Amino acid sequence: MGISMKKIGLMCLATVMSAMVVATAQAEIKVGVLALRGAPKVMEDWGATGEYLTGKMGEPVTIMPLEFAAIEPMLKDGKIDFLLANSAFYVELEKLYGAKAIAMQINSANGKPVKEFGGVILVRKDSPINTLADLKGKKFMVVKASSFGGGQMAMRLLLQNGIDYKKDFAEFKEGGKHDNVVLAVKNGAMDAGTVRTDTLETMEKEGKISMADFKIINQIKDGFPFVRSTELYPEWPMAAAKHVDAAKSKKLADALLAVTADSPAAKKAGILGWAPAGDFTSVRECLKALKYGAFAN
Repeated sequence: MGISMKKIGLMCLATVMSAMVVATAQAEIKVGVLALRGAPKVMEDWGATGEYLTGKMGEPVTIMPLEFAAIEPMLKDGKIDFLLANSAFYVELEKLYGAKAIAMQINSANGKPVKEFGGVILVRKDSPINTLADLKGKKFMVVKASSFGGGQMAMRLLLQNGIDYKKDFAEFKEGGKHDNVVLAVKNGAMDAGTVRTDTLETMEKEGKISMADFKIINQIKDGFPFVRSTELYPEWPMAAAKHVDAAKSKKLADALLAVTADSPAAKKAGILGWAPAGDFTSVRECLKALKYGAFAN
């Protein structure tokens, strides 16, 4: 039997509609964001940036909260176009998959610009632990072994001081989120833990903890505006996946660099804006020292 003109017309319409749906899907720009304090917090902090970038890019920009383990496969499989994650994730993904840093966030310390961050080792105020050496044989928690500020920075510091995090603790656990680590130490479930700089100050501001309830181990006191135990490393970069063309990367980078401190995007994220991408050599050196991931050899 022959196919009627009406059916042919419907088939053509379906084909056109399908092509339009595919084109729309392809037009969406997906920005993966490491959910270091959970997915709802990512959307609270970065939703306004997604709206701002949508206006600047002329196509939908979707913010996608990603757990630590989801980042590498999402980038590898081309399911995200841009990524905002810690500097260690970036240097690994640069080495493995050709990701390229296009901008770096400027953190805010009571309105003052901060382009670096570090790690904090904390214990309860009433803890007998006072030095790095005292941590041997204790229960220690990191956010994740893949967390840079909430794990790797402190792990490197411990190795530099003769403590092997793989065998010198009674227990070595991952908390999954920064808040979990702080609360595990506060509640006495763990003897000590490590989080990124600004975590304690932020949680105190949110009314979740009092910093007076904690001691900072190996505290470095200088002009840096947050408590810290480790050296400082460059802040989180925004990176473009290898499949993103140079013109689109530049357009998004220019949009980020134009963010002002008084804009909703910056205020919601708790940052002052964005700077050109920095030098991540110190991050690579940290991962080499730990023989971690892509830097194992």
